[in-house]
Amino acid sequence: MNEQLLLENIRGVLNRLEETILFALIERAQFKVNSIIYKPGALGEALGGESLSAYLLHETEKLHARMRRYTSPDEHPFYTDLPAPILPILRYDENPLQPNNVNINAEIRRIYEVEIVPLICQEGDDQQYGSSAVCDTNCLQSISRRVHFGKFVAESKFRSDPLRFRPLIGRGDALALEEAITDEEVERNVLDRVERKARTYIQELQPGGAGRIEPAIARKIYSNWIIPLNKKVQVLYLLQRCTG
Repeated sequence: MNEQLLLENIRGVLNRLEETILFALIERAQFKVNSIIYKPGALGEALGGESLSAYLLHETEKLHARMRRYTSPDEHPFYTDLPAPILPILRYDENPLQPNNVNINAEIRRIYEVEIVPLICQEGDDQQYGSSAVCDTNCLQSISRRVHFGKFVAESKFRSDPLRFRPLIGRGDALALEEAITDEEVERNVLDRVERKARTYIQELQPGGAGRIEPAIARKIYSNWIIPLNKKVQVLYLLQRCTG
């Protein structure tokens, strides 16, 4: 099996992404919700009718697209109207994924703005709009990469037991596929590790006061959204894998 598909290698990547996500959330939590930055057109015509958070994310993706970020199989943009890369395109001959168009970034962004930001930030407005939007971009991009890495997890599981997965895919049985990919012990270990890491980082970075993310909140974000969205990507990918 391609080394990229060994589950221990995939889990190593996901493990490292936990730090990225936790630090991004801790950074965002130091500012208030600042709900105005999520309202289209609320901060002037210069944003072209977009919200500030969306505008900054869009402009950042345009720059990153020119650096060929979204030619990599483990990166998924939130926008589709991005410029072509100015760097020569790299060949990913070792890319183990089958062709697919799975991208749930619209759902990720909605959950982040509606559920996660109010969970980690204090209510209110501190006028730190630019800083909040910069943190939003970092949070969204790291969460998106973690969630869409489910494609690699799904491909690994499929290749490990194709006789189990092919009939489920052939029937389009999403519920059975979700059951087949679920490993409750692994999920518990992930949640325990995230909570443990959050406790350690918070002691160093957020010893008290406003904007503190409790370890239980970090666990909840993974339990309620990041793990379920990752599994959704796995199922969607598998449903496309053998059906085109």
